[in-house]
Amino acid sequence: MTLADACWPEVPEGGLVLVPIGSTEQHGPHLPLDVDTVVAVAVARGLAPALGGLVAPAVAFGASGEHQDFPGTVSIGTPALTTVLVELGRSLTTWAGRVVLVNGHGGNHEAVSASVRQLQAEGRDVAWVPCAPDPCCGAGLDAHAGRVETSVMLHLDPARVRLDLAEAGVTHPLAEVLPVLRAEGVREVAPNGVLGDPHGATSDEGARLLDQMVARALQRLGAGMRS
Repeated sequence: MTLADACWPEVPEGGLVLVPIGSTEQHGPHLPLDVDTVVAVAVARGLAPALGGLVAPAVAFGASGEHQDFPGTVSIGTPALTTVLVELGRSLTTWAGRVVLVNGHGGNHEAVSASVRQLQAEGRDVAWVPCAPDPCCGAGLDAHAGRVETSVMLHLDPARVRLDLAEAGVTHPLAEVLPVLRAEGVREVAPNGVLGDPHGATSDEGARLLDQMVARALQRLGAGMRS
């Protein structure tokens, strides 16, 4: 059961709630704008049975200023997202025993980290995990709308993947393009919005990558629970 589907008497006091944090931003010419949100929801749903938690409605707008030059991108920025997450955490922890933010967009990292630090400083049991596959899968060189995200979307929602429009973008190591990307945005580095190459993506690979994301998140939460 998700939180949105529950009636209030069905919601356990002191339970765990997973909050997917995504974005609405360009993902190349072949993927929908809500990729990060779809992935965050899928990872949260994968975690829920193992943790015994409810999945809350996703936060679908994030800090996506680096993609703002592309039509369709909607960004609320880091300060606003931080405030939203702090207030969500405060509200949820009036009845939930633990809250876990599941972040599907790298640009949200600063806001997610800052909000969790604030909430923990207030004595609230809040943690966060990224949606990240194993490093061996090449995700470090496939930062946006490349093979990793295309494969995961082929697994989760293939009808919305337009493989006939898929094309490679910039494929240099991220460290080489990061200074320009931060200063001038993604479009200056990759006019089609792709940081990587989606060719070769498959649904089977996407299923494996999603399993890895869930497993790594569980490992991180397990380490946090023991610390």
